Amino acid sequence: MARIFALLILVAAVTGAAAGERFPILRPDQMNADQKKLLEALLAGPRGGGNTSPEAVQKMLRGGPFNAWMRSPDLGNRLQNVGEYIRYRTSLPPRLNEFAILITAREWTSQYEWYAHYPLAMKAGLDAKVADELALGKRPSAMSDDEAAVYEFCIKLHRTRNVDDATFNRALALFGERGVVDLIGVSGYYTAVSMTLNVAHVMPPEGTVPLK
Repeated sequence: MARIFALLILVAAVTGAAAGERFPILRPDQMNADQKKLLEALLAGPRGGGNTSPEAVQKMLRGGPFNAWMRSPDLGNRLQNVGEYIRYRTSLPPRLNEFAILITAREWTSQYEWYAHYPLAMKAGLDAKVADELALGKRPSAMSDDEAAVYEFCIKLHRTRNVDDATFNRALALFGERGVVDLIGVSGYYTAVSMTLNVAHVMPPEGTVPLK
């Protein structure tokens, strides 16, 4: 861990809040023991892959909700553990999991979340037309049966705070009980992420096409 924070000193000169962000990025000498523990967990886990280079450290702190969550590191550590399951251990196929994340990003107009997960959704096999129509606030016109089930479940959950029996039973038939609960989980976790990103004013790089 000492090596991580020695490396962090190399990038401390360029840290601080990016333009418009509300939480300055913490320097190593500003972090307490719990914050250092959270950063260590992030870098050692699947998100960081054990990479402790200055570039990896800076990317971890500048991307996503983690810099904001450093302000409440116990909460941040619990949330990142949930997120690790949602991203890497869920029962849902990556294509559908990423689709649910994009739906949440669209519902919250979370610019950074969309920017970060759009390429992951493409890599997982989601059709670009589906994502692009979703970005416009439309119901995608060319969804597969399982994608349509995810869309209806997530949209109704976000907008009505519940799902009807037909929507529930359709998801249950396709994904099973664990899959339904995981679908609730991804929607809830990325709602918390989107809330954090929006409040913290974390934005994608300049030149990125924004959600309207």
